[in-house]
Amino acid sequence: MVAHQDDQLPILQRRRIEANIIAPIYRAMVAEIGQERAADIIREAITEDAHKAGERFAAQETGGANLRTFIGIQELWKKDDALITETLEETDDVFNYNVTRCAYAEMYKEMGLEDIGSLLSCTRDFEFIEGYDPNIELTQTQTIMKGAAYCDFRYARKS
Repeated sequence: MVAHQDDQLPILQRRRIEANIIAPIYRAMVAEIGQERAADIIREAITEDAHKAGERFAAQETGGANLRTFIGIQELWKKDDALITETLEETDDVFNYNVTRCAYAEMYKEMGLEDIGSLLSCTRDFEFIEGYDPNIELTQTQTIMKGAAYCDFRYARKS
């Protein structure tokens, strides 16, 4: 599978472009069909896109995708100082880290989109890993986007 040309853009820059396009569409949908249904539609589109992105990235791994290769591509999300993370555990079966600064959350707030920032970015994390390697599971209990002091990412190989 050929790399998607959008995958070459820094992710923070890509999310800003997407947000500028999605925000007015989302607001118009809210006015027509209500916040809950509008959020559901955006969520459906975002999760499908994230799953496909995970599959594209996995297809580029010559030896197959796994937790180690996933760890190897983490710099893509950190590019342009987008995330500051603290790794807690990193093995072949577990990858646990906290995000202590999230420029994605800062960007959405600056754009006046903090109400849908989680929908536009955080929702992707679960679907991306499912598309990348269905044998890896993400558990998360809090995010900066939703007001926590840090995001807790806990990836583990399914038993």
